Amino acid sequence: MELGFLIFAMVIVLAALLQVQLGVTGEFDSRVLILLGAVAALMFGMHIVLRFRAPQADPFLLPIAATINGLGITMIYRLDLVNESNKHAVINSSTAQIVYTALAIAIAIAVLFLLRNHRVLQRYTYVFGFAALVLLLLPMIPGLGVSTASARVWISIAGFSFQPGEIAKIALAIFFAGYLVTARDSLSMVSRRFLGLRLPRMRDLGPILVVWAVCMAVLVLQRDLGTSLLYYGLFLVMIFVATGRLSWVLIGVGLFVGGGLVLASSWGYVQRRLEAWLNPFDPALYDATGGSYQLVQGLFGLGNGGLIGTGLGLGHPYLTPVAESDFIISALGEELGMAGLFAILALYLIMVARGLRIGHTGGDDFGRLLATGLSFTLAIQVFIVVGGVTRVIPLTGLTTPFLAAGGSSLIANWIIVAILLRLSDTIRRDDAVPAIGGAA
Repeated sequence: MELGFLIFAMVIVLAALLQVQLGVTGEFDSRVLILLGAVAALMFGMHIVLRFRAPQADPFLLPIAATINGLGITMIYRLDLVNESNKHAVINSSTAQIVYTALAIAIAIAVLFLLRNHRVLQRYTYVFGFAALVLLLLPMIPGLGVSTASARVWISIAGFSFQPGEIAKIALAIFFAGYLVTARDSLSMVSRRFLGLRLPRMRDLGPILVVWAVCMAVLVLQRDLGTSLLYYGLFLVMIFVATGRLSWVLIGVGLFVGGGLVLASSWGYVQRRLEAWLNPFDPALYDATGGSYQLVQGLFGLGNGGLIGTGLGLGHPYLTPVAESDFIISALGEELGMAGLFAILALYLIMVARGLRIGHTGGDDFGRLLATGLSFTLAIQVFIVVGGVTRVIPLTGLTTPFLAAGGSSLIANWIIVAILLRLSDTIRRDDAVPAIGGAA
């Protein structure tokens, strides 16, 4: 089943690449087959590894990730064809994305080899928590961190840039899962009912206050609204799944909204983001440096795409700044239309649903929470990115999983897929073992 879906995914990517060639240049270039061959070799290589290392793994995750990853490379390649500086470059953006994909899949394969059973991760709960904290602090180290105009989330080593926060989200998911397995009984206890809600005891509010303080610190020190929202949303989802208490979610949302409003009134970065969200067509904001120009161009692109899109290679996605990364959803929406964008979102939905199913069928509490947390990490990140591009929520600097250009995000998300594959394989093998004394 996995092989069949993977072949179908490669057919979709091939059709998209050929359509881009025809739309932009008016002719087919045989070199595009080399591009597809590189992507296909990577995906089929991981499929072969799975047959030996995790034969009972979920058959849908790899083909879905391969399809989304391939469509991302296709759009980046399409933008390269009209970018004069990248058209004739030896290493252009699409080639770099394939290299990043190869590295990400190699690391995912290494995870499958090294992680024989997901329960091993629970032994190192606090190690992962400490590692996440270190990763969050790395961009703040002088000489190591790289400060951009919008945020301070990158580090540079020997000329190579990396975003440690992408790996930190995985470490945090493992830490939250391990911590909540041991602490959920105390977190589930209540002191009294208020307005129909079961409120937790004051002494049990410590964990959520600590996570809230860390996320506010990320927002203030690194000026990264998206990452702060991602981490906090991940924790709220996992604590709700662990305890079943809606009061935790309401208290958490109230704390984040309250902290955000305070920062919006006193911190220029947050205030500018809110103003650009509320009044993007204001001429003063549109023309201002760091204003709403990028957001408005993305909205114009989505509007130009309409229901069925202009067709791959026939739109103008290059008019939107950083269309290959932050606004790749806008670029795809213009050329594939609302129908094509919904198809991509449906792929994300199926991937998240499969991850949640893995968590639901898990035989141990840690595996359930970990699968749920990793799945919601993908879901929350997609919501934050798509919501920002479509003006549902304020724009953030997060990247769309598997689609956007960049190695950090690709590596982190392929690691998430590898862990989910390992979880599904372990769970199915455990279910296949008959109980002692049961029927053979």
